[in-house]
Amino acid sequence: MNRTAAADAVRVVTAARRHGVRRARTVSLLLFAAVVIVFGASLSVGDFTVPIPDLLRILTGSGTGRGVYVVTELRLPRAVCGLLVGVAFGLAGALFQRLLRNPLASPDVVGVTSGASAAGVVCLVVFGASGAIVSAGALAGGVVTAAAIYLLAWRRGMNGYRLVLVGIGIAAVLSSVISFLMTWADVQLAQQALVWLTGNLNGRGWEHVGPLALGMAVLVPLALLLSRTLAALQLGDDSARGIGVAVERGRLGLILIGVALASLATAAAGPVAFVAFVSNPIATRLAGGARPSLVPAALTGALVTLAGDFAAAHLLGTTQLPVGVVTGAVGAPYLLLLLARANRAGRI
Repeated sequence: MNRTAAADAVRVVTAARRHGVRRARTVSLLLFAAVVIVFGASLSVGDFTVPIPDLLRILTGSGTGRGVYVVTELRLPRAVCGLLVGVAFGLAGALFQRLLRNPLASPDVVGVTSGASAAGVVCLVVFGASGAIVSAGALAGGVVTAAAIYLLAWRRGMNGYRLVLVGIGIAAVLSSVISFLMTWADVQLAQQALVWLTGNLNGRGWEHVGPLALGMAVLVPLALLLSRTLAALQLGDDSARGIGVAVERGRLGLILIGVALASLATAAAGPVAFVAFVSNPIATRLAGGARPSLVPAALTGALVTLAGDFAAAHLLGTTQLPVGVVTGAVGAPYLLLLLARANRAGRI
């Protein structure tokens, strides 16, 4: 009787797991299709409309006329940059939230992107730098800030809510630094920094895509490779140690990858608000509340960024808004909702 009950339980668990895997794959395919549709719309729609047949010819290298320049030099690098930035933020948010088992623990909430932003502003307004120097400074700022948050939040172990609170405090300090620099800086430099701080894909060219694509070619495979370690760490430190996982080394490696992804995306397009924050919860909801792989979160980040940029470019006719304005308007209410729920539960 006990053996029969055990066999039935195994069958139920196996069936549930297979159903979860099938649903996650279906969700990933649907998200991929949505990303392709929005990506194509961003290349086709604008002041100069490019019909889909012409767009396909241009992308395959057989197009002619004015549309070739409009697509390949103006719209395509912006769309590719938005796609890569969205994937990077989506992956970074999923790594942080799942690793710390806290829906508030995304890079833009805990201060990682604030560190990258502060370093980028220093490069812009203090040293008058641009391009690769700003990108390198933002990447370094994100890594240094994440190290400071990790050390300050460590108390014989890592608690997700403690890290969030420490990160919010450091983010507030860095926001004050940014405000001081913006007040002190030359008007033109301050205006340039303000546009970058909003999160902006306007004017992005192939020179922005190159370093971003190169970094992600290394970081994305590493994140997917360590996804099994991430799954073990979600069971808790004791359970992870019981199955042979090096807990602190694995956690540190995953955090470094998440920090690098968020900093790299911030360096390319500025701190696009709340993409990292909302991508993983949306992907999890679509997958039926299960813990899907990192792929749906990455695709959700790409979809949110591309759709937000498309809305920002066409919502007010000829006036183009930064993408961060749209994503911030969507993400801020969700953050307030999560804080209210956490407060009612007595976790903060």
